[in-house]
Amino acid sequence: MAFHSVVKVYATTQNPNYDTPWMGTAPSSSTGSGVVIGRGQVLTGAHVVANATFVQIQKLDAPSKVIARVAAVSHDLDLALLEVTEPGYLAEVPVAKLGPLPKIQDRVSVVGYPVGGEEVSITEGVVSRIEVQEYAHSQRCALAVTVDAAINDGNSGGPVVLENAVVGIAFQTREGAEAIGEIVPVPLIEHFMTAVAEGRRTSLPGIGVRTMKLENPVLRRRLGLGPDDGGVLVTGVAYGGSASGHIRPGDVLLSVNGLDVAENATVLYRGQFRTAFDVVLGDHHVGDVMSAAVLRDGQRVALEIELRDGSSLVPGSQYDRSPTYLVFGGLVFQPLTRDFLEAWTKWWHQAPKELLHIYQEGLPTEARRGVVVVAQILADEVNVGYTSFSETTVSSVDGVAPRDIRHFAELLAQARGPEIEICTSFGGQLLFSVEAARAANARILERYRIPRVASEDLGRDLERALLPREA
Repeated sequence: MAFHSVVKVYATTQNPNYDTPWMGTAPSSSTGSGVVIGRGQVLTGAHVVANATFVQIQKLDAPSKVIARVAAVSHDLDLALLEVTEPGYLAEVPVAKLGPLPKIQDRVSVVGYPVGGEEVSITEGVVSRIEVQEYAHSQRCALAVTVDAAINDGNSGGPVVLENAVVGIAFQTREGAEAIGEIVPVPLIEHFMTAVAEGRRTSLPGIGVRTMKLENPVLRRRLGLGPDDGGVLVTGVAYGGSASGHIRPGDVLLSVNGLDVAENATVLYRGQFRTAFDVVLGDHHVGDVMSAAVLRDGQRVALEIELRDGSSLVPGSQYDRSPTYLVFGGLVFQPLTRDFLEAWTKWWHQAPKELLHIYQEGLPTEARRGVVVVAQILADEVNVGYTSFSETTVSSVDGVAPRDIRHFAELLAQARGPEIEICTSFGGQLLFSVEAARAANARILERYRIPRVASEDLGRDLERALLPREA
């Protein structure tokens, strides 16, 4: 039976702290579930081991635990592969086999270790929906299977079984609904496992376009579409994304991967499921070439697009890495990210409206590939009068608009004049003496117990440039 392949996963995690990006939060412990998918290998959810500092697994009916390491992870697809460090621990555990994509009305079993008990739990549910859903862990949209079975804390990462074969991995519940869970289906599990086996990127590629539906007949006629034509209007193209240099704003996207795009932005996937057109990305890896067709100036244009990672102006949730930051004149600068916004308790309502608008609507361009935020201001004599400018974005440094946080850091490091002007959104002007700001950095680090003037990913050279010359 497939449930004999289920294991319990114990994780100690330390999440980053975007309020004080030089510090982590206190370590915490949690449990999840997994399934033996190969010799010494366990498949689980990425969110089960995200930001983990220590991982153990425990097999069915065993009192002891063994250490495991995260061998591969796809945060986009909420999947992770663990490897057990103790040889032979899983030798007698049967390796689960993967089944097909289930069908609507199939009765499946959700197997795992929900909180509130030590024994394995099996609950049954019926497949009610198969379509593209947003994965809460990554905010990426991909194929998911909905079942009317609860997925509770601790169940996550466990297998969903049909006829003794794994047809999915439990990963999230439907918000606002009772006893409704969602599972990562087999096609995406196979996508992940193939990427691991072939040494390819485990991320889900992105098309990199913003579109609007074409259900209005007047707009359709203006664009040259007949009553039976499908397609969606491209309203924006992300710089650096897959579509950059191929698709243009104003094009009508007619097909992707050989599937016709309907006016409501859906395709008929696998001849069975009508769902959002980006479902086709789950059939491809970064680096693959995908076909597409657009209507441009009244002519159908066939395209071959090399798929890249998703490109966004404001990155979604990031894991297994420390926040990027730098301090200058007591001002703490960070890139705008989803994680930064989530520092507000009810961020969607409480975060500054400017930042929320950029998060929702912004697309990267050649001139602007990221957004720099004045995250907070550490009070010091050098920044007197500037405290009201926290939580605003940086528009320029000495008249130069920063492309992203790295370019912004370079502009600060390269400052040669006696003064430097940092302009923020809504006309803010922050003028500093360069030497005074560098001197302030040294005392601010000591006063606020900050170990470094900039995060490690920005480099040691930047640190030296932001501190007094004699330091």
